[in-house]
Amino acid sequence: MGERERVLIGRDVSLLVIDDLCNQARGKSVAVACFYFDFAAQKEQSPTSMLGALLKQIVSGMEEVPEEIVQDYVDQKKVLGGRSPLLSDIMRMLQATASKKRTFICLDALDECVAGDRVKVLNSLGKILQRSPSTRIFVTRRPHIRAEIGNRLSGRVTAILITPRRGDVVRYLHARLAEDTMPDAMDGSLEVDILKKIPDDISEM
Repeated sequence: MGERERVLIGRDVSLLVIDDLCNQARGKSVAVACFYFDFAAQKEQSPTSMLGALLKQIVSGMEEVPEEIVQDYVDQKKVLGGRSPLLSDIMRMLQATASKKRTFICLDALDECVAGDRVKVLNSLGKILQRSPSTRIFVTRRPHIRAEIGNRLSGRVTAILITPRRGDVVRYLHARLAEDTMPDAMDGSLEVDILKKIPDDISEM
């Protein structure tokens, strides 16, 4: 099974969780923010840009922006004609917003984040949890960084192994093949191969 297929199936799991959280949060004082890591965009996905994206999502869902965040942005504009917030600035604002309402942070494919950046991201998330115990963090990742996540978040981690059942995978593939926008490009033989090889490879993951 190719790397892209693994990523797509993992991302579908994340989308289901995020959709469910958003549905449950509707009409309540709850914030849901998410970020999708992508190996091909590692240079653009720095800890500052990632945490900044989370902050923007949380603040955009607030009826009123907290005064301390407004003041932070005003102060940034005064520095050398204006500058982007530093990681420490964003962390301070994230801690402030997460402490005001229950917050769910969803990170998809954390293992695709550069190792050095991942340390900064996890350390930052650990500080948010310290300041806001009601905050919950949902992370999808490959097994090799499980210990790293547990260590950086002080062991406050519950791991759930998601193992697809063959029947579920076959149904998923049938649904995706039915949505194919170029059905003439695939003959019966190729479809049979897809329906056999991908479920076999997934069962070995």
